[in-house]
Amino acid sequence: MSSHIDVAVSDGIADVRLDRPEKLNGLTMPMLRGLASAAHRLRADRSLRAVILSGTGDSFCAGLDFKTVSADPKQLPLGMIPRPWRGTNVFQEACWAWRRVPVPVIAAVHGHCYGGGVQIALGADLRVTAPDAKWSVLEGKWGLIPDMTGVRALAELVGIETAKRLTMTAEIISGEEAARLGLVGQVSPEPYDAARELAGQLAQRSPDALAAAKKLFDSRWGSSPRRTFAKERWEQTKLLMGRNAKIARKAGLQREQPVFAPRSR
Repeated sequence: MSSHIDVAVSDGIADVRLDRPEKLNGLTMPMLRGLASAAHRLRADRSLRAVILSGTGDSFCAGLDFKTVSADPKQLPLGMIPRPWRGTNVFQEACWAWRRVPVPVIAAVHGHCYGGGVQIALGADLRVTAPDAKWSVLEGKWGLIPDMTGVRALAELVGIETAKRLTMTAEIISGEEAARLGLVGQVSPEPYDAARELAGQLAQRSPDALAAAKKLFDSRWGSSPRRTFAKERWEQTKLLMGRNAKIARKAGLQREQPVFAPRSR
């Protein structure tokens, strides 16, 4: 079965698209596995500079397609079993795998962004939304909770009270409101174009510095100051000794555009 996940890489930027437009990119089990698999493959590409997650057609993602998934009753319980070596199940890995890709991941959101779609967007590092996009932690409508890493991601971005309210009410909010609450960092009438511009801007920075920044923020956001400071020192030492930092320093002194080597790790 097709995973309905399209991946194309150009100039070091990966376009990853949910491609089931006739169903508003509603998620199936093959799509969830396809998202995780795409992240795993891209993680190994050291020439990669950024990733853009988007959806074809009229929506980013309308959430899990319960009708299709329920056609095979075994799919849901099997998908809930975590892989011991990762600590995530199929649903969680479709989102959290993007946190493990050592380049900036940008979600470009338009149309519907419901349930699992929200959690995929929150798995990215950065988000751009259309002002009239519709966001909802829709699981609450079906008597469920976000279980694709959404609880952790929501709490990181909006604080516990707003996270509880969005989860408990399942209210639908606009892209503009999502930005006001902190779910999104940028609003644009053309979110994909804005994401592409941002990816191009990030591609001009050292890939090693971007990887270190992502790792440091994601791994130390909730840790003690002492542990964070130690990790800062360790990451900075490795950067200072690395090839790409030298390239950045030389280009800066000579007022030239740096041409970086592939990511070191």
